[in-house]
Amino acid sequence: MTSKVVYNGELRTTATHLRSGSSIETDAPTDNHGKGDRFSPTDLVATALASCIVTTIAIVAPSINITGAVCEVEKIMVSDPRRIGGIVINISFPASGPYSEQEKSRLMHIANTCPVHQTLHPDCKRTINFIWL
Repeated sequence: MTSKVVYNGELRTTATHLRSGSSIETDAPTDNHGKGDRFSPTDLVATALASCIVTTIAIVAPSINITGAVCEVEKIMVSDPRRIGGIVINISFPASGPYSEQEKSRLMHIANTCPVHQTLHPDCKRTINFIWL
């Protein structure tokens, strides 16, 4: 088993990672009856994409130092049915480069083929903007 999720009432949950014991609390968003005080479940999905991208890059291309890379994540909700319609991620790579054109191409390919990217439904538009500092 990976995790345990407990519903705490008031549209909040606590998810506990069983191996480490670390936990994440969620709250429904304000546009869906929640307080918006914590990540919503759909916020976690969008954030997971960004985290997966930089983690996968670090695994697959360890010779390219991306320490300090920053991802800004925007989740776009749509209705009928209510779901994530799009995720926009701006990834700023640290100025520890410069990155060669070959390295840039490799990093972009890895980002667009990470496990979370591959798992999301094709109707969920993913826009990944690469910013080379």
